[in-house]
Amino acid sequence: MSLMLKLLSITLLLSSFVSAQSTSDKVADFLDDEFSENPKLKSVDVVVEDVVALPQLKGWNAYIINVEATLKSKPNKVIGQRMIWFSDGRIITKELTDMQSGDSLTDLVKPSFKSEYYKDENLIYGNKDAQHRVAIFSDPLCPFCRGYVPGAIKEMKQNPKKFAIYYYHFPLERLHPASVALVKMAAAAEQQGVKDVILKLYNVKINPREKDEKKILKAFNKAVGTHLTLKEINTKAVLEQVNSDFDIATSVMVGGTPTVYFDDKVDNTKKKYKKVK
Repeated sequence: MSLMLKLLSITLLLSSFVSAQSTSDKVADFLDDEFSENPKLKSVDVVVEDVVALPQLKGWNAYIINVEATLKSKPNKVIGQRMIWFSDGRIITKELTDMQSGDSLTDLVKPSFKSEYYKDENLIYGNKDAQHRVAIFSDPLCPFCRGYVPGAIKEMKQNPKKFAIYYYHFPLERLHPASVALVKMAAAAEQQGVKDVILKLYNVKINPREKDEKKILKAFNKAVGTHLTLKEINTKAVLEQVNSDFDIATSVMVGGTPTVYFDDKVDNTKKKYKKVK
């Protein structure tokens, strides 16, 4: 659990508000007031960025919240976090579970994928004006990604007029420290014009717990057929691209890999592309 969630995780009852006030404003103001009572926080700002209706519960919505706070112990550092809360205008809660399916409704609600997130540097295959846009967030050392991403990309790249494939680096540092260096290498190779970098990336053989960049770079160069140096993988341009991917992942609340968006909506099945005729 993140520091922000530890500080703010609660289930609450909305107080009475002026009837003219929108539910979004009620939610934002109420959470702002509640979070401000935390003695560890110096300041808090809560903004509702998106509202998603819940088909399972009439009158209930999911509110995608952006919270920025400063700690009294670290007044110069801003903690930012996006989170999802549920409310019907009177009750507000952090968790809702469908008793029939056992699914957490939090997992079913994700922000839409905005047009500005489809950046040219993330388009790896297909025409950007294709019928469908697919965005993939992946860690190259994630076992689930290795079993899904290469095959899905190979299938879709055969139809460039149907699929525009956008790829975003999302290394899971705690699980696979080596992936942090690998994504920098992939970004550097892409910027140098190397072809099929992402597909070759999944052929790199390295211990996921490896932290020595020299060893990781040797394995990457062997698998991808490059001659990158440590200096080339740590340039400003490379770091900006990797950070851009991370910022986009944060904006759409990506928490695990692989995460797939199909035509701007999260695809939990990861198979919608297979239904395209």
